[in-house]
Amino acid sequence: MLTIRNAEPRDTATLHGLIRDLAIYEKLLEAMDATSEQLAAALFCESPRVFCDIAEWTEGGATEPAGMALWFYNYSTFRGRHGIYLEDLFVRPGMRGKGIGKALLLGLVDRCVSQNLARLEWAVLEWNEPAIQFYKSLGAVAQHEWFVFRLTGNALMRR
Repeated sequence: MLTIRNAEPRDTATLHGLIRDLAIYEKLLEAMDATSEQLAAALFCESPRVFCDIAEWTEGGATEPAGMALWFYNYSTFRGRHGIYLEDLFVRPGMRGKGIGKALLLGLVDRCVSQNLARLEWAVLEWNEPAIQFYKSLGAVAQHEWFVFRLTGNALMRR
């Protein structure tokens, strides 16, 4: 049985582990330097700017963390409304195929609809064909006319 709920401070170590597993899957572990303390400070402060839904799978009386969706609100000037940006969607490999990723994503869709948000968007690595096919199966459309740009590290520090 699947349960999706808002992450709580007691989930910090689990979430950090899921993010680490995601970094390994995406072949980006060397880029991960986030700590559990940083994650907790961002998610569970007085006025958080990032949020997380955690999926738990219960079978045979045992409940285990199955996945997570980490997201935040963005804003569309063209639409005049907020939206949601899904930073990370991850389901543990042994839990895939049970509808967990779809349930996490549809939970964010429901949030968008109930809050009259303009859109739900995210990025996917170009080589991640299983994720791309999953997103397309839900009706998501790749935005080929947009490029993602990023300033980080030394480039971010230049003035």
